Amino acid sequence: MEAAAASTEIWVLGWSVVLLIVHILVQGLSLDLAGDLGVKYLLGPRDQQRVSKSIVAGRLLRALRNMLETYPAFVALALALAVTGKTGGLGAIGALTWILARVAYMILYVAGVPVLRSIVWFVSIIALLLMVVRLMA
Repeated sequence: MEAAAASTEIWVLGWSVVLLIVHILVQGLSLDLAGDLGVKYLLGPRDQQRVSKSIVAGRLLRALRNMLETYPAFVALALALAVTGKTGGLGAIGALTWILARVAYMILYVAGVPVLRSIVWFVSIIALLLMVVRLMA
């Protein structure tokens, strides 16, 4: 179990939580900085569905939602690789590639880069598949 705790996949899993928290905080802060929703709305229950007019806030929200679509699969794969003792190799390469692609994706999305952003997203999906291949081997 000590080897699993020291594995690349678990290390990346820890950093993925940091990435998720940063992403959530930056996205939330972007709504406040945009100023068009108002502090009262942002601190309230948000019963009325309002959308910020800020382009950056909208991109950050969509990028966060996109990450949350594949994040459960990444967490499951990283944990499954650690529990089964199949860390390393393609699993480690997949985990590292996934987190690097997710960071790049967020930056490219916020910057408004269209085609390269989609290519980077596809790379993150391939990274998950590498982890699946390692798990199933």
